[in-house]
Amino acid sequence: IYPQEHLTDLVVAPQIKNRIERIINEFTYKDKLFRHNLENRRKILFSGNPGTGKTMTASIIANELHLPIYVVLMDKIVTKYMGETSAKLRQIFDYIEDVPAVYLFDEFDAIGGQRGKDNDVGEMRRVLNSFLQFIERDHSDSLIIAATNNLELLDQALFRRFDDVIHYQLPSDFEKVQLLKNRLNGNLSQKDIDSILPELASLSHAEINQACLDAIKESVINEVEISPSLVVKTIQERKSAYNLK
Repeated sequence: IYPQEHLTDLVVAPQIKNRIERIINEFTYKDKLFRHNLENRRKILFSGNPGTGKTMTASIIANELHLPIYVVLMDKIVTKYMGETSAKLRQIFDYIEDVPAVYLFDEFDAIGGQRGKDNDVGEMRRVLNSFLQFIERDHSDSLIIAATNNLELLDQALFRRFDDVIHYQLPSDFEKVQLLKNRLNGNLSQKDIDSILPELASLSHAEINQACLDAIKESVINEVEISPSLVVKTIQERKSAYNLK
């Protein structure tokens, strides 16, 4: 995929954006770092609730670095046949070595579960061990990003293999305001936005974005202005879809 998202499109906490900018800057100046026997951050772990910006961040990093992004769907490469999943992983890491890009291992907890759990099986332990070996040996020019919704499920041995671990949270009130302003293109006043904020409790960045898009589409189809009541209506529809109160 050749993504179109930019860093300015990302609405996250300032400390997270700073760390993302650091990853981009270190990659941009990796030759300068190398001359001082230093390496840029290349192996990153993103964790957090669905819809909080993990996949979007990976796309933004790729676009800012003018690289394609390859998404590895972890649940798709896991098979029931002994040794086949590890063989697929080896092929992927060979490709990572040959083709510089951003590689996103999505739903990473599919293989990254803690070893020794009661529901663990020998094959998955071997797959995880293979991944740990591959990522430790990797010295490519690619960026490797793993994303998980369930950090607590991951094996502790994984963390020291990553150069950085970034935790995403549900949006703060400040982020909610920015999302509404960005997505609704200034169609609502600050007072209107403040009145909508209580409705956004428990919603992720992606869900707020979708609710705003629903309001925009309804305003276009019905030829009406975007109003607080219209936005609240689409937010409540979005919440009801997830049984959120």
